[in-house]
Amino acid sequence: MFEALRAIFRKSDPKPQQAVHKGHATKAKPKVAPTRIGELGEHKINIQLDQLPKDCRSLSDLLLLNPKSRTGYAQIDHVVISPYCVFVIETKNYNGEIKGGRTDQQWSVSNRYKMYNPLKQNYGHIKAIESLLKDVAAVKYISMISFTMRCRFSIDPELRKIHSDELVVYDVELSEFISRKLISLKAGYFKPSISAGQIQTIYDHLDQANITDVEMRKLHVQRIKGSKNY
Repeated sequence: MFEALRAIFRKSDPKPQQAVHKGHATKAKPKVAPTRIGELGEHKINIQLDQLPKDCRSLSDLLLLNPKSRTGYAQIDHVVISPYCVFVIETKNYNGEIKGGRTDQQWSVSNRYKMYNPLKQNYGHIKAIESLLKDVAAVKYISMISFTMRCRFSIDPELRKIHSDELVVYDVELSEFISRKLISLKAGYFKPSISAGQIQTIYDHLDQANITDVEMRKLHVQRIKGSKNY
């Protein structure tokens, strides 16, 4: 009898052990923090900016006063100053299918949620810069929205054509699109419309206007959270 009971227990022992093993095998891996995704995206952008022509200057993470915005500020990811135009770049980190048109108020991400049209958002950034530089130089502005390769586009095809002054690109092709746009603009001008001296002046104006105070930047972030359409 005892041998029979021991045999029964031996047969039942592996089951709880197997269950424990499965529990360990299916344990979810910790997710990468969203901030890390953003840092990786900006790192790729910085690599792209390093590949720009030598006669271009760039600034990143500008916070400018903008009374017309809901927060009172305009936070601009990147600005590239070239001899033919000023590129104002908004970077986005989304995962999924990006759908939207030039004039739509909102774009969608894989039909799961909405985001404010980034072209409209960037238009506000351009107007803030334009107001700041109105006494410095009259320049042409090119709006660029850069997405990571984690997404795919279902957008107005015109926004991918180099003749457009509003461009939607992947981060890894940013410098290529800027270079192609400059070649296109150069073909239409006899000489650069922005001199080397003006490029430096524009750079200095933007750099001096940039708000670096930590508390003011925190205030801007807090106001963004309370504004759906910034």
